[in-house]
Amino acid sequence: MKVIMCAGPPTSGKTTVLKQSARKLISKGCKLAYLKIDVQFADEDEIFREEFGIPARKLYSGDLCPDHCSVLVLGDAIRWAGQEKADVLFVETAGLCLRCAPYINGSLGIVVLEATSGMNLPRKIGAMLSLADVAVVTKIDLVSQAEKEVFRANITDAADIAVVETDALHGINIEPVVGRIEKMAEIQEPLMLRGSPPVATCTICVGKKDIGWEKHFGIVRTLESDLFYRGQ
Repeated sequence: MKVIMCAGPPTSGKTTVLKQSARKLISKGCKLAYLKIDVQFADEDEIFREEFGIPARKLYSGDLCPDHCSVLVLGDAIRWAGQEKADVLFVETAGLCLRCAPYINGSLGIVVLEATSGMNLPRKIGAMLSLADVAVVTKIDLVSQAEKEVFRANITDAADIAVVETDALHGINIEPVVGRIEKMAEIQEPLMLRGSPPVATCTICVGKKDIGWEKHFGIVRTLESDLFYRGQ
């Protein structure tokens, strides 16, 4: 089975990119499964189930970071998709943690960025972009040619990555994404996260609400300093 990991900021067009890709893959006889990981609300699984008739599930991470949650559940998800006889599993993550990257070795990592989100966005999202295989830039019909070129340049400055510009809403130029899926290899055991996750767990992660670095332990920092370790 092939595994597609799709990340990106909210409203960037992740679901639309995957819908257009699914439509083309299904037309070629490919069997798909879909998993959505979000924090507290999602209905994309219903959309994929009703529109394409494929197995689809969603998972709420709740108090967990969505990308941490995906690390914990992906083994189960891949086994579920295998039981459903899927050729390709789409995993769409919430993309709320700009430091984390949900991609696993052997998967196709897709980061979806909207061209209208600001020219400096590629400089801000770190591993979500730099560890992906392809950046899909959406909503290109809403910006000028000059803005598209600057946005693309900022992506390639931030990461050595293929860039696909698309009007995903109308399915324009989605073929390069589908082509990469068709050419990729199936995922292999053991499943491993592609990049190192950020430092955790801190006292904030476990629920401590006090304001001020003096009230916390572990990896902390002040306004005037770099990160440092403060023992208990």
